[in-house]
Amino acid sequence: MRDTGVGPVVEELETYRAELVRYCYRMLGSYAEAEDAVQEALVRAWRNADGFEGRSSVRSWVYRIATRVCLDALAAGRRRALPMDLSGPADGATPPGAPAHDVAWIDPLPGSDPGGAAEAAESVRLAFVAALQHLPPRQRATLLLREVLGFSAREVADLHGSTVASVNSALQRARATLAERRKGGDGPRTPAPVGVRRVLAERYAAAFSRYDMEELNLLLHVDATLSLPPYATWMRGVPDIGSWLAGPAVGCRGSRLVPTLANGSPAFGQYRPRTDGTGFEPWALQVVEFSGDRIASITAFRDTARLFPLFGLPDRLSAETGLGVPA
Repeated sequence: MRDTGVGPVVEELETYRAELVRYCYRMLGSYAEAEDAVQEALVRAWRNADGFEGRSSVRSWVYRIATRVCLDALAAGRRRALPMDLSGPADGATPPGAPAHDVAWIDPLPGSDPGGAAEAAESVRLAFVAALQHLPPRQRATLLLREVLGFSAREVADLHGSTVASVNSALQRARATLAERRKGGDGPRTPAPVGVRRVLAERYAAAFSRYDMEELNLLLHVDATLSLPPYATWMRGVPDIGSWLAGPAVGCRGSRLVPTLANGSPAFGQYRPRTDGTGFEPWALQVVEFSGDRIASITAFRDTARLFPLFGLPDRLSAETGLGVPA
């Protein structure tokens, strides 16, 4: 490599940036932290490119560096969570109380093509990312490298500096932990086909903008969830979600939804009517996830000042804006 120069290695490293961000996001539960981790990993790789001897692929080499960066970050940080990780479901008629700003929340991940494979979308689903945070960091990395990214047991052992037997044992323990969480409703559901996701998203946007409770109830899975970070309050089931929308959240009536993408799923910037009637103001980023032919979860992130620019959403909508139905 010293004879041929480091240019080709540096160029190849950059091609892995997007998949490394998704890997680090699953590891850390935060998009901002994932971007920082990937930048740090790539800087380390660029600085050491002249020492790369080609005994592994460039991809394996940069994943080894990124994993070390993530493990270092996790050693000093708190576990990130969703509201359902903190308490049981609430009565939908109960106001949410004060925001829990002391909690490290799971962040939404911008982008991911909803026209891609449903199975790929499941690997960045919010509930799956939250479940991963319950695994010890090395088990988390092992499971992701083996079962999501397709590395062999030998490659992961080399990456960790361990043995194949150690990797297999860590993978078995990680699978067992996730299986236990699935019993509590945190596991993957049946992925919705691409066409079904698109149709459901369009129906949901239209129904929410009309505040059509009957249509919304038809779209929801019987044990669908609704959560509202940074509030710890969340609801499960059609009756309580309906009570929430018709009660504490009734101010959302007349909202407009602008489509975007998050965590491999359709998502929407929600804009509530301004009290002076001059248009609509940012209220929440709704990430809508699916199971079969129903909506399985709605996560409404309220940190619009940070998230709307990240997702390319406008800072307000005019009074002439129509129903926010995706094209």
